[in-house]
Amino acid sequence: MGPFSLAPKPRHRSEDEEREFWSKADSTDYIDWKQAKRVTFSKLKPSLRTISLRLPEMMIEELKLLANKMDVPYQTLIKIYLSERIRKELESANA
Repeated sequence: MGPFSLAPKPRHRSEDEEREFWSKADSTDYIDWKQAKRVTFSKLKPSLRTISLRLPEMMIEELKLLANKMDVPYQTLIKIYLSERIRKELESANA
């Protein structure tokens, strides 16, 4: 397709069907990306799942002390520490 003759966007019966279609299709045949505008979805939050995690009481107290010094909730500090470690492990696995 040329830049002036875009194909009509197909209709899909399910998200799986649509996902399969876009995994093989060239979007430039259907969308004029030169007219696209960058947007930020600032209100979106990642999906969260609640889990139970058993930690030694002393570890929780130490986390609370550290979190207090950093002025963040201790559960947030746990997420920060986990995120940093996960990123580090993934980087070393890809090296």
